[in-house]
Amino acid sequence: MRSFTLMQLRYFEAVARSGNITVAAAKLKVTQSTLSAAISQLEKDVGAMLFIRIPRKGVQLTAAGRRLLSGSVRLLEEVEQLATVVHGEQMELKGELNVGLFSPIAPFIGPIVLREFEKKYPQVHVNYFEGDQAALVRAVKSGDVELAVMYDIGVTPDLLREQIKPVIPHVLIASDHPLAKKNPISIYELRDEPFILLDLPHTREYFLQAFRQVGIEPKIRHRASGYETVRSFVGQGHGYSLLNMRTNLDVTYQNAKVTTLETKEEMLPVHVTLVRSPGVRPSTKSVAFAASVKDHFSRRTGLV
Repeated sequence: MRSFTLMQLRYFEAVARSGNITVAAAKLKVTQSTLSAAISQLEKDVGAMLFIRIPRKGVQLTAAGRRLLSGSVRLLEEVEQLATVVHGEQMELKGELNVGLFSPIAPFIGPIVLREFEKKYPQVHVNYFEGDQAALVRAVKSGDVELAVMYDIGVTPDLLREQIKPVIPHVLIASDHPLAKKNPISIYELRDEPFILLDLPHTREYFLQAFRQVGIEPKIRHRASGYETVRSFVGQGHGYSLLNMRTNLDVTYQNAKVTTLETKEEMLPVHVTLVRSPGVRPSTKSVAFAASVKDHFSRRTGLV
């Protein structure tokens, strides 16, 4: 197999990012024919089709293309770093970084960590992909995201994980509920009440397992895939819920008040976790972002 060049990889990355050869050629200031020829030669060199050509729409990465993109981004980054080392300059991170965020965690940490990260590394453009646990596992495996911030439930054994912080579930109840001032509260006191379930892949199983752990079968009245939707149902008195992430706000979108209660029973915690693919060495950008996430949680003493 003939060795491919760094220029081919740069061309490949530009096409992969834009999804369109015309757009990539304009960005690189080369002709479309030059770019197309380079991509075709790269496919011959690696022995795999990297793009699916879609008439009048552009191109789409194949599975092999996604794997090559994941590895080439880090290689090109290292080449740039090598140039700064040669000239004795301080390395400055730049480029794009794709990060996955678990939906219930995203509004709590996404904007804050991004602001802190951008102050340190203003030339890095972070793209967030928000999804449930199952969607994030798929995104990490496919290479669509280099790093995911999620819980440690549903993470398959073939992925690398680093636990950051344990999060213990709490009871969420309407503030005008007769038991709202009983803190801590026993789950047994709520066993006949309607339950509002945060219904996401792996999340639902986690909460149901937490109930089984204390010997209770919850009376599920409503299911919702949104964190704030659950809070809204609870605030309107439709039932109580169990949640992990906590907010200092005691009102919902409808201005109904909710109360957070600790449980007398020891509940099964989850851990905020950094998840990566084991097959690819992490880029310097993703290592720096992971450090920002860990630093954020090390300074969070109350709400998580």
